[in-house]
Amino acid sequence: MRVEQHGSRMIIHSGITQLWIDPWGRDSFRIRMTGEPEMDAHDWALTEPVEAITPVVTVEEIDTTDPWYKTEEYAHYHQKGKVYTIVNGKLTVKINEEGWLSFWNQKGELLTEEYWRNRNRIHRYSTSLRIPARELKPIPGTTDFALTALFEAYDDEMIFGMGQYQDKHLNKKGATLELCHRNSQASVPFFISSRGYGFLWNNPAIGTATFATNRTEWKARSTKKLDYYITCGDTPAQIEYNYTAATGRTPMMPEYGMGYWQCKLRYRTQDELMAVARKHKAMGLPLDAIVVDFFHWTRQGDFKFEPLDWPDPDAMVKELKDMGVETVVSVWPTIDEKSENFGTMADHGYIVRTDRGTDVSTWMGATHYFDATHPGAQKFVWERCKENYYKKGIRCFWLDEAEPEYNCYEFDNYRYFAGPALQTSNVYPVGYAKGFYDGLKEAGETEIMSLTRCAWAGSQKYAVLAWSGDIYSSFRAMREQLQAGLSMQMAGIPWWTSDIGGFMGGDISDPAFKELLLRWFAWGCFNPVFRMHGERSPWYEREQEYRNGVRQMSSGRDNEVWAFGEENTPILCKYLFIRERIRPYVRQLMQDAHETGAPVMRPLFYDFPQDKAAWQTEDCYMFGPDMLVAPVMEPGVTERSIYLPEGATWKDAYTGKVYDGGRTVTVPAPIDVIPVMLRDGKDYPIYHE
Repeated sequence: MRVEQHGSRMIIHSGITQLWIDPWGRDSFRIRMTGEPEMDAHDWALTEPVEAITPVVTVEEIDTTDPWYKTEEYAHYHQKGKVYTIVNGKLTVKINEEGWLSFWNQKGELLTEEYWRNRNRIHRYSTSLRIPARELKPIPGTTDFALTALFEAYDDEMIFGMGQYQDKHLNKKGATLELCHRNSQASVPFFISSRGYGFLWNNPAIGTATFATNRTEWKARSTKKLDYYITCGDTPAQIEYNYTAATGRTPMMPEYGMGYWQCKLRYRTQDELMAVARKHKAMGLPLDAIVVDFFHWTRQGDFKFEPLDWPDPDAMVKELKDMGVETVVSVWPTIDEKSENFGTMADHGYIVRTDRGTDVSTWMGATHYFDATHPGAQKFVWERCKENYYKKGIRCFWLDEAEPEYNCYEFDNYRYFAGPALQTSNVYPVGYAKGFYDGLKEAGETEIMSLTRCAWAGSQKYAVLAWSGDIYSSFRAMREQLQAGLSMQMAGIPWWTSDIGGFMGGDISDPAFKELLLRWFAWGCFNPVFRMHGERSPWYEREQEYRNGVRQMSSGRDNEVWAFGEENTPILCKYLFIRERIRPYVRQLMQDAHETGAPVMRPLFYDFPQDKAAWQTEDCYMFGPDMLVAPVMEPGVTERSIYLPEGATWKDAYTGKVYDGGRTVTVPAPIDVIPVMLRDGKDYPIYHE
């Protein structure tokens, strides 16, 4: 093993491997290792220009002689080693005499270190396990590697972030997470540790992350290199700031994004959609966006309206715009073999390929996914959408199926322009959103937003509004969405929403579902984006099974605020107006996210890092710095216990009662109230005008 310095880069050579240590902006390092002669050039999520840093490097020679050989009579056994210390602001990397890495803050506190288990030297703790902390194992018959990276585990460590997974635990310590996308699962492999550092696994390969009690383990099934980014800060806010500086920050949210979005599966015709919008306005209800869902097209991949159902979209968009309502249109990445665009896309290599077997999906037609990692495919799809949607006045797109949602998740079978799916799958949603972001920007748009059913590290800079996919209609699912949303926020994705009421399984005549919807709707009012959606049961019957050789899609039941009983309409409408009253506050939160990378909704510890109990609290959250929101996530309850962080006073927005922090209180939560606690004398007009 030998260590060399090349400018600001330190390189560790060991056998055929080389490991690079680069300062990567403020208080941060990027670590890369390859087993090939040249380092793979992909930057993946780390595409933003960062401040050039010259680290302070010191070298110390130490005695590494085993204790029993230290006397002069064993002088010929004496050994020396070098320890390298590389300082970048608050973060220090140490390379010990064996080439092992450890990371420290400016106070001299250990943040994390690699997990090595061998007995190469016995002047320190050793074992006979022969487990390396970094391993690039060649895959026979290829030039690729199976990668494992190991770090020490700490009993007191808590892990927050990593994207969107459907479970109940906000703290990911003890979890094994798939590093792959599925419908309702978005792998965004960045986390903030309670020990004061942030870590990005900068690798879009399929793999796993395990935060076990004995070690932390990262695996990639096939890749070219090890690549991760680590940063530190005195607070979670500082860590998030550094991370989003390196991976990009979200733009400023368009004004319509901050209001109420109406959607369902699905408005079948132009007349049906316009009737809903007109009724909203006739009732004097706020409405900022309405969504044209899937199968408004003739065939998948046509990227245009079916004229029998949508005879005059230009007039529709104009009338909606005159009402102050943005039209949002669904786009799917599936291309039917009968689509007018399939031949051109196939000829140009714009379709995802398979290494074996069929590459056809059979849901609602013989379809293929377009290759969102291909710059030409990105541009082609955008140009079709520009011609058929944008020129009609549509500026916001719903990029559905962005994982993409394969019928069979055989990642070793698919191949993209960017490389084999095993190595590159997780960047698919990034490329999907980038194509629309670049196209809209080139067209002169400055306010861009795409509702996208997936994300990866860096997606936020392409104006992605992520949502949590096709989730079940239940209180359990609602509870899971709370942690999913907070985890996405901590992973750097500040625009997030869920389908209010859940997507599937909601019967609009069932009192239990109505209760769930009321509670979820109130919570949605205090989400980054307030958006109604879902397939409501029982479905309407198809008017015809096929039209022009294309199978037709039906629709779920009504999903508007007036569809759930006369007794519930006033409650739902109340929250439409609450959202309007807090809109200036929401606007400031979006400005903060744009300028500093701050999450819009965040765990309590983000604003109260010195409060140990705040790190343990998973059932409520801060909506910006001033509002503590406690969703009701159980049926049949009328009060809610809430932990109030210490160091602040808290006023119940409903009762007006004031409490000191550092305690748990029980507050009223009748069916028309979501508990919101206001910090330090703030007085936002929630339950009063």
